[in-house]
Amino acid sequence: MSSLTPTPHTPALKKVLGPLQLWGIAVGLVISGEYFGWSYGWNTAGTLGFLVATVLVAAMYTTFIFSFTELSTAIPHAGGPFAYARRAFGPTGGFIAGFATLIEFVFAPPAIALAIGAYLNVQFPGINAKYIALGAYVVFIGLNWLGVGIAATFELFVTVLAIVELLVFMGVVAPGWSWGNFVAHGWAGGDVLNGAALSGIFASIPFAIWFFLAIEGAAMAAEEARDPHRTIPVAYIAGILTLVLLAFGVMLFAGGVGDWRQLANINDPLPQAMKAVVGASSGWLHMLVWIGLFGLVASFHGIIMGYSRQIFALARAGYLPRYFAALSPRFDTPHRALIAGGVIGVLAIFSDEWVQFGGQTLTANIVTMAVLGAIVMYLVSMAALFRLRRSEPLLPRPYRAPFYPVFPAIALCLGLVCLGAMVWFNGTLTLLFAVLMALAYAYFRSTAAQRAAAAPDDLLSTPR
Repeated sequence: MSSLTPTPHTPALKKVLGPLQLWGIAVGLVISGEYFGWSYGWNTAGTLGFLVATVLVAAMYTTFIFSFTELSTAIPHAGGPFAYARRAFGPTGGFIAGFATLIEFVFAPPAIALAIGAYLNVQFPGINAKYIALGAYVVFIGLNWLGVGIAATFELFVTVLAIVELLVFMGVVAPGWSWGNFVAHGWAGGDVLNGAALSGIFASIPFAIWFFLAIEGAAMAAEEARDPHRTIPVAYIAGILTLVLLAFGVMLFAGGVGDWRQLANINDPLPQAMKAVVGASSGWLHMLVWIGLFGLVASFHGIIMGYSRQIFALARAGYLPRYFAALSPRFDTPHRALIAGGVIGVLAIFSDEWVQFGGQTLTANIVTMAVLGAIVMYLVSMAALFRLRRSEPLLPRPYRAPFYPVFPAIALCLGLVCLGAMVWFNGTLTLLFAVLMALAYAYFRSTAAQRAAAAPDDLLSTPR
C-alpha cells in the first residue's frame, strides 16, 4: 500500500463484559443442546452406544477448552479461531478457520429456531414451527442490535433460568426413572456391543457434539471483555464443567423414564419424557415447556451474537465485503452482519421445501452441517496452538494450556476421529460442505486486493 494512501479506520467494539457475563455467554451458547438435538444420537446408537460416544466427545471438548483458552487469552479478538489460525498459518489458514466457524455459527441457529417452534407446538399443536422460527430471528436480531451489554445481560438471565429448569426436570422425573429402562435395547443392532453397535456409536458422534457445540463462541466476545486475560479462563473452565454435568444428567434421566425409543427422533425429548412420568396435564410439564424455551432462547440469542462477530471480523480483515464490517451508528453493534447471518439461517429453515438430503430430518441435517464446520475449526485451532508455541515462544500467554502437549494432542486426535466418522456417515452433507468451501475459496483467491486494503490489525500479525 502506498504511503500516500490513508489508513482505513478500524471499527472497534466496546469493552463491557465481565467474567459472569462471559460465563453466561459460554454456557448459554450451548445449553439448547441439552434440550434437543442430542436424542437423535439414540436413533443411531441406542442409549448405551450414545453414552460411549458422549464420553469420547466430552473428553475431546474438555481437553479442547483447556487448550483453546490459551489462544483466546493470548489473542483476544472478535474473529476467534479465524484470528488464531491467521496469525499461525497466514491468510489461507485464517480463511479455513473463518469459513468453518462461519458454517458452524450460521447453521446452528436455524436448528435451534425449529426446536423453539417444536416446544411451542406442545402447548399449541396447530402452530407452524417454521414461522415461529422466522419470528425468533426477527426478535433476537433486534435485541442484539441494541448493544452487547443488554444482550449479554439478557443472555445471563435466560441461561441461569435454563440451568435451573434442567435441574427441575431431573428432579421431577427421578421417581419414574430406572436403570432397566435406560439399558433396554441400549446398543444399536442388538443388546450386545457388536459391529452394528460400533457403527452406531460413530454415526451418533454429531449429536454428542451437539451437547457442547459453540462453547468456543465466547472467544468472539473476547474483544468486548474487560480484562480478557482474567475473565476468559474463568468463564471457559467454569462453563465446560457446567455443561459436562448437565449433559450427562439430562441424557441419563431422560433415557430411564420409559421407552426411550419414543424420544429418539423428535425435537422436544424433555417435555415428552416428563409427560411419561407426570402426565400431559401436569403443571410441571407446562412449566418445562415455557421455562425450557429459555434454554433454546439462550443458545439462539448467543449464537446470533457469535455469528455477527465472526462476519464482522472477517469483513474487517477483508475476507468478506467490507460492507459487513460496519457498526450501527447508534448502538456500535455489527448490524449488517446480524442481518446477513439471519438471511442464511432463514433460507436453511425452509430448505427442505426445495431439496432433500438423505433420510434424516431437516433439524438433524442442519445440526450435522453445523458440527462439520465446528470439527474443522477445532482441528485448525489445535494445530494453531502447536504452531504458535513453536513460532512465537515469546508471545504473552496469561493462561497456558495445562499438561501441554498432552491435552491439545488428545483434543486433536479425538477431533480427527470425529471428523472421519462424520465424513463416512454423512457423505452428501460432506459434499455440500466441500462445495461451499470451494466457492468460498474461489472468492478468497480473487479478493487479495480487498485484504491488502483492510485496516491493519496488530493481533493478526506476528511481531516484525
